[in-house]
Amino acid sequence: MGYWREATGIKGPSGFGSGSTAEQVTEGIDASGLTVIITGASSGIGAETARVLALRGAHVIIGARNLEAANNVKQSILEGIPSARVDIIQIDVSSLKSVRAFANKFLAMNLPLNILINNAGVMYCPFQLSEDGVELQFATNHLGHFLLTNLLLEKMKTTATKTGIEGRIVNLSSIAHIGPYREGIKFDKLNDPTVYNDKSAYGQSKLANILHSNELARRLKAEGANVTANSVHPGLVRTNLGRHSPIFMAVLKTVMYILWKNIPQGTATSCYVAVHPSLKGVSGKYFADSNEEKTTDMARDAALAKKLWDFSEELVNSK
Repeated sequence: MGYWREATGIKGPSGFGSGSTAEQVTEGIDASGLTVIITGASSGIGAETARVLALRGAHVIIGARNLEAANNVKQSILEGIPSARVDIIQIDVSSLKSVRAFANKFLAMNLPLNILINNAGVMYCPFQLSEDGVELQFATNHLGHFLLTNLLLEKMKTTATKTGIEGRIVNLSSIAHIGPYREGIKFDKLNDPTVYNDKSAYGQSKLANILHSNELARRLKAEGANVTANSVHPGLVRTNLGRHSPIFMAVLKTVMYILWKNIPQGTATSCYVAVHPSLKGVSGKYFADSNEEKTTDMARDAALAKKLWDFSEELVNSK
């Protein structure tokens, strides 16, 4: 049903569909009391997420590797919304050292934290290890965000307790979670170049995003925290994310042209899950086209989610 809706633009139970934009799904929502962190917000859907949430009044913290690009986004937002509150902190999500430095800088600002949108990502890269010796797509798309979330979780929980406003964590996943390696996550051969496949490694990292959200949601619920965690598929969006695989992306665009979204449409689901009041208390779910969707059985595997959590914890603690 989800793919049919994406192709036709038919609206789902939420009242929104693949043609809905971020401004449309947040219309009438007052986010003026909220502080939001968005990683990878110096271009594409991250930048549009920052703009739309600033438009709704949120204090937006842009996490970006490229400070010049982030400053351009900030200036562009301020030109359109002079009252916007936007700050920038540098982060390279593929570097655990950089993630820790970002968290320290943010916590030193002594701000509340209501929403964390783990948006940054890379796609279909040639085999490469991060500075921590971890396969780059897994390091960037999952591991860095896993660490960042853990470092900011206490701040989110205390903010929710003090304000009575539910905290929300949004992990950007992808429909590509349906195509990881056969076993899902290559725990034993994660960094082995001889078995590396750029498409499967991307699928693995996107599967990891959903498993992370689900296990995090389970843990938050178990301790009674007023914080939710969900994952989203933004859709096939016209951004520069596929730059490492231009021929494959060109073929994909030709074959599936009807499914491709522009950036305001591709940003809608992130914004919907981050601030829409209808999702109060909804956690551990996966959304596409601003509607809840089903994932693969593997993405719903609680034992795999727990194994990934323990594996990720061990990895970040060893670096």
